[in-house]
Amino acid sequence: MENITKKEINYPYLTRPVEIYERENGHKIVLAHKEGGLVNVSSWVKTGSINETDENNGISHFLEHLMFKGTHKHKAGYFDRTLEAKGAIVNAATWKDYTFYYVTLPKGPENAYLKEAIELHADMMLDPVIPEEEIGPAFKLGDDKVSQKRERHVVIEEIRMRQDQPWTKIYNSTNFNMYTKHPYKRDVIGFPETIASIPRETIMDYYKTHYTPNNITTIVAGDFDTKEILELVCKAFDFKGRTNFENPEHELDTPVSEAKYIELKGKINTGFAITGWLGPVARDLKENIALEIVNVILGEGQSSRLYQNLIEKAKEPVFNVVTTDFYNFKDGGNFFVQANYKADKKDLALELIKREMTNFLNGDMTESEFVKAKKKLKVRFAESAETVSDIAENIGYYMTVCDDLDLVEQYSKALEEITIDEVNKIANKHLDLNHCVTTVLLPE
Repeated sequence: MENITKKEINYPYLTRPVEIYERENGHKIVLAHKEGGLVNVSSWVKTGSINETDENNGISHFLEHLMFKGTHKHKAGYFDRTLEAKGAIVNAATWKDYTFYYVTLPKGPENAYLKEAIELHADMMLDPVIPEEEIGPAFKLGDDKVSQKRERHVVIEEIRMRQDQPWTKIYNSTNFNMYTKHPYKRDVIGFPETIASIPRETIMDYYKTHYTPNNITTIVAGDFDTKEILELVCKAFDFKGRTNFENPEHELDTPVSEAKYIELKGKINTGFAITGWLGPVARDLKENIALEIVNVILGEGQSSRLYQNLIEKAKEPVFNVVTTDFYNFKDGGNFFVQANYKADKKDLALELIKREMTNFLNGDMTESEFVKAKKKLKVRFAESAETVSDIAENIGYYMTVCDDLDLVEQYSKALEEITIDEVNKIANKHLDLNHCVTTVLLPE
């Protein structure tokens, strides 16, 4: 047996500690015990748009699609068909810091389905063929003579559908303008021109560079014999001496020096707006908790302050939608206020949002709002341990984005101890109205 180091984490709400095994080659295996008949197998890869350039933007997401197109052992479709016949949910996702692949299914008699899922999942992760006939030939956009419309066209159509969405247009504009140099400024899904022309060789090189032992964490959550499953995962994930790749460190961007405003036009009937700020790095637990509290209070659901003040109790109807969002990223998160409103009320809508933000930043958060938000986050954290899928996704986030599952142990205590003064201070640090980017989309 190879040399493996073991670490245990007291994962809240689970009956046993979560076990983290790090192999000699750097591949990490996380085993989480959860009673029940369902199991989840997933692998998280430390690559997404953060590792892309202008020339290959969208390659991470394109590769995610192509990973399901067969291996040397199994033809395209075998993986999905075999596991879905056993009741499995098979899927994948790409984001700025990671790409992950997962299977959730019944564990089967004597864990037979789980064992087969591990073997097939490992085969897909380590030996994708990415055949030319599945990718489809490279072409120039607008060329109607292309006869083989394969996965390139599937992804391009996905991109075009998103490009037509008002929320996507203003999100991409705001996101792009919040950053100066950091790769986060690029859209994860990329552009049709890139996907249409990128050659198979470039995709395979990207796969070989980033899908390395030290960049992959494999998680198994469910009810199983730890020793048996650990041995099976180690055997199935035979990297055959694959060379590791150390992801580059990127210089963190600083917020814009003054408020930036962008106005776009589109074939729409109402107005849309997003205002965005740069937030703390994912590892800063206290600052992320503080902005999670702000997010709940300001714009999450119909009990939120923005909904109540600007829609429910509004003297005149201006807004159809007004919410907030907070995204956690390795090199600094994003906080957004987003709104849909009557197009002829654009100036009033922006002024009302600014007024609400100013009031909040001036410290008018109430004790009851603060306590209610903390309770909501506490419940949400408990819910992240309810299903094998939730457990695996939470572990994958902490292992991949934060590089530290210890933070999941510390979360409840940090949430309990944070004060209203600390939240106000952190909100003012990150949500300064002089350092935000606003994009507005109006009818043509």
